[in-house]
Amino acid sequence: MALNEPEYPIQFSVDYPDRPLNRISSFFRLIAVIPIGIVLAAISGGQFGISGSSTSSGVVALVLAFISAPGLMIFYRQKYPRWWFDWFLALVRFENRVTAFLLLMRDEYPSTDEEQSVHLEIPYPDVATDLNRWLLLVKWLLAIPHYVALFLLGIGVFVAVVASWFAILFTGRYPRKLFEFVEGWLRWTNRVNAYAFILVTDRYPPFRLSS
Repeated sequence: MALNEPEYPIQFSVDYPDRPLNRISSFFRLIAVIPIGIVLAAISGGQFGISGSSTSSGVVALVLAFISAPGLMIFYRQKYPRWWFDWFLALVRFENRVTAFLLLMRDEYPSTDEEQSVHLEIPYPDVATDLNRWLLLVKWLLAIPHYVALFLLGIGVFVAVVASWFAILFTGRYPRKLFEFVEGWLRWTNRVNAYAFILVTDRYPPFRLSS
């Protein structure tokens, strides 16, 4: 990142586990995540997926839910209801905790309300000065290059998680370089979601994994 480049407003990080991870929990992770995944799916209306990904019907539901609510408020009233922002921020943080657990980055069971070791900061926007009401109509379209990049990187994330699964079973450690790669992919994904769907910033997301 250039020295004079302003920091992107959406910040995401996961604390690296500087201790042996639980091998049994990691081995059965796909089973262990089911109960909290059901809770998340119920809260989010069945749109649970890795860092906001979903089926085609989930995408339609997402667009209808979040373009029709904050999007219409921004467009017609130039207002983003604070209660809606707070609720959605809490939901996205919860989803990220579940995702980090699923991707073996942490082994403490995801909390529904506590931050734990997964940190996501999204600033509340001043709609009148920070958001262009016309831009929100095409943000999802402008973000298409990011969708493609994240999909291709997601293949690498899958390989990294499988490799890390074996590393944890044999050594109890998540290889740091692989951890940072998966963390960067989640960071990038959260930025795109905040730009195109949560609609909290007009700054185009950077094409990078780093903060």
